[in-house]
Amino acid sequence: MSLTSSDIARIANLARLELEPAQSERMLTQLNDFFALVEIMRAVDTAGIAPLAHPAAALAEVALRLREDRVSEPNQREANQRNAPAVERGLFLVPKVIE
Repeated sequence: MSLTSSDIARIANLARLELEPAQSERMLTQLNDFFALVEIMRAVDTAGIAPLAHPAAALAEVALRLREDRVSEPNQREANQRNAPAVERGLFLVPKVIE
């Protein structure tokens, strides 16, 4: 996949960014380099290779240090929501942000 200058302009517009021409060209180069790297990685045959739970597991046995899953803080929902401008059924209500 290769992007064009018009793709960068559209992405910048959607992200509400104002890019100078030099910034736009640099962004185009960086994104195309990224996509080239992704294509190289996709070309590697990984059939029959089990996924790793942790990347260092390929080098040595990894023992994860997990803590016991238990509640350590009291429920303070009502106290935290006292200052909220709008709450409904225990949830914060926020203004719609999608146009």
